[in-house]
Amino acid sequence: MSTAHIVLTLLAAAMAAFSAGVSFVSPAWVVRSMTAYGVPRSWWPWLGALKAAGAAGLLIGLLVPVIGVLAATGLVLYFAGAVVTVIRAGQLSHVPFPLVFVAPVLASLTLGLVA
Repeated sequence: MSTAHIVLTLLAAAMAAFSAGVSFVSPAWVVRSMTAYGVPRSWWPWLGALKAAGAAGLLIGLLVPVIGVLAATGLVLYFAGAVVTVIRAGQLSHVPFPLVFVAPVLASLTLGLVA
Protein backbone atom coordinates (compact mmCIF):
# COMPACT_ATOMS: atom_id res chain seq x y z
CA MET A 1 0.00 0.00 0.00
CA SER A 2 1.51 3.30 -1.07
CA THR A 3 1.60 6.54 0.84
CA ALA A 4 -0.44 8.16 -1.93
CA HIS A 5 -3.14 5.52 -1.53
CA ILE A 6 -3.31 6.08 2.22
CA VAL A 7 -3.43 9.87 1.91
CA LEU A 8 -6.09 9.81 -0.83
CA THR A 9 -8.16 7.30 1.12
CA LEU A 10 -8.02 9.46 4.25
CA LEU A 11 -8.97 12.53 2.19
CA ALA A 12 -11.84 10.69 0.49
CA ALA A 13 -13.11 9.38 3.84
CA ALA A 14 -12.91 12.86 5.40
CA MET A 15 -14.79 14.43 2.49
CA ALA A 16 -17.48 11.72 2.53
CA ALA A 17 -17.82 12.11 6.31
CA PHE A 18 -18.16 15.89 5.91
CA SER A 19 -20.82 15.39 3.25
CA ALA A 20 -22.63 12.94 5.52
CA GLY A 21 -22.51 15.36 8.43
CA VAL A 22 -23.92 18.14 6.29
CA SER A 23 -26.78 15.83 5.31
CA PHE A 24 -27.61 15.30 8.98
CA VAL A 25 -27.23 18.93 10.09
CA SER A 26 -28.99 20.39 7.02
CA PRO A 27 -27.68 23.96 6.91
CA ALA A 28 -29.67 26.44 4.86
CA TRP A 29 -27.48 26.11 1.75
CA VAL A 30 -28.02 22.34 1.71
CA VAL A 31 -31.76 22.71 2.23
CA ARG A 32 -31.97 25.13 -0.71
CA SER A 33 -29.95 22.86 -3.00
CA MET A 34 -31.60 19.57 -2.08
CA THR A 35 -35.04 21.15 -2.39
CA ALA A 36 -34.12 22.57 -5.80
CA TYR A 37 -32.92 19.11 -6.88
CA GLY A 38 -36.24 17.59 -5.84
CA VAL A 39 -34.78 15.25 -3.23
CA PRO A 40 -37.45 14.44 -0.62
CA ARG A 41 -36.44 15.56 2.87
CA SER A 42 -37.26 12.10 4.24
CA TRP A 43 -34.34 10.73 2.18
CA TRP A 44 -31.71 13.08 3.60
CA PRO A 45 -30.85 11.03 6.72
CA TRP A 46 -30.60 7.88 4.60
CA LEU A 47 -28.35 9.59 2.09
CA GLY A 48 -26.20 10.84 4.95
CA ALA A 49 -26.04 7.33 6.39
CA LEU A 50 -24.89 5.96 3.02
CA LYS A 51 -22.09 8.51 2.84
CA ALA A 52 -21.11 7.85 6.46
CA ALA A 53 -21.00 4.11 5.78
CA GLY A 54 -18.88 4.78 2.71
CA ALA A 55 -16.46 6.89 4.74
CA ALA A 56 -16.18 4.19 7.40
CA GLY A 57 -15.74 1.54 4.72
CA LEU A 58 -12.88 3.48 3.16
CA LEU A 59 -11.10 3.60 6.51
CA ILE A 60 -11.73 -0.08 7.20
CA GLY A 61 -10.45 -0.75 3.70
CA LEU A 62 -7.00 0.36 4.75
CA LEU A 63 -6.89 -2.85 6.81
CA VAL A 64 -9.28 -5.03 4.79
CA PRO A 65 -8.81 -4.01 1.14
CA VAL A 66 -11.96 -5.68 -0.21
CA ILE A 67 -14.08 -3.53 2.13
CA GLY A 68 -12.35 -0.42 0.82
CA VAL A 69 -13.01 -1.41 -2.79
CA LEU A 70 -16.68 -2.05 -2.03
CA ALA A 71 -17.03 1.22 -0.11
CA ALA A 72 -15.33 3.21 -2.85
CA THR A 73 -17.51 1.58 -5.49
CA GLY A 74 -20.61 2.45 -3.48
CA LEU A 75 -19.50 6.07 -3.09
CA VAL A 76 -18.74 6.36 -6.80
CA LEU A 77 -22.23 5.09 -7.57
CA TYR A 78 -23.72 7.45 -4.97
CA PHE A 79 -21.99 10.53 -6.39
CA ALA A 80 -22.81 9.44 -9.96
CA GLY A 81 -26.44 9.42 -8.85
CA ALA A 82 -25.92 12.89 -7.37
CA VAL A 83 -24.61 14.15 -10.71
CA VAL A 84 -27.64 12.70 -12.50
CA THR A 85 -29.98 14.28 -9.93
CA VAL A 86 -28.36 17.69 -10.31
CA ILE A 87 -28.52 17.49 -14.12
CA ARG A 88 -32.17 16.36 -14.07
CA ALA A 89 -32.98 19.34 -11.85
CA GLY A 90 -31.41 21.64 -14.43
CA GLN A 91 -28.81 22.93 -11.98
CA LEU A 92 -25.86 22.48 -14.34
CA SER A 93 -23.71 24.96 -12.45
CA HIS A 94 -23.87 22.60 -9.45
CA VAL A 95 -22.48 19.55 -11.28
CA PRO A 96 -18.89 20.21 -10.11
CA PHE A 97 -19.84 19.78 -6.45
CA PRO A 98 -20.42 16.01 -6.49
CA LEU A 99 -17.48 15.64 -8.86
CA VAL A 100 -15.18 17.25 -6.28
CA PHE A 101 -16.32 14.70 -3.71
CA VAL A 102 -15.98 11.70 -6.02
CA ALA A 103 -12.50 12.60 -7.34
CA PRO A 104 -10.49 11.41 -4.30
CA VAL A 105 -12.70 8.33 -4.04
CA LEU A 106 -11.91 7.41 -7.65
CA ALA A 107 -8.22 8.05 -7.09
CA SER A 108 -8.22 5.91 -3.94
CA LEU A 109 -10.15 3.14 -5.71
CA THR A 110 -7.74 3.19 -8.65
CA LEU A 111 -4.67 3.03 -6.44
CA GLY A 112 -6.28 0.30 -4.35
CA LEU A 113 -7.01 -1.82 -7.40
CA VAL A 114 -3.53 -1.50 -8.91
CA ALA A 115 -1.73 -2.19 -5.63
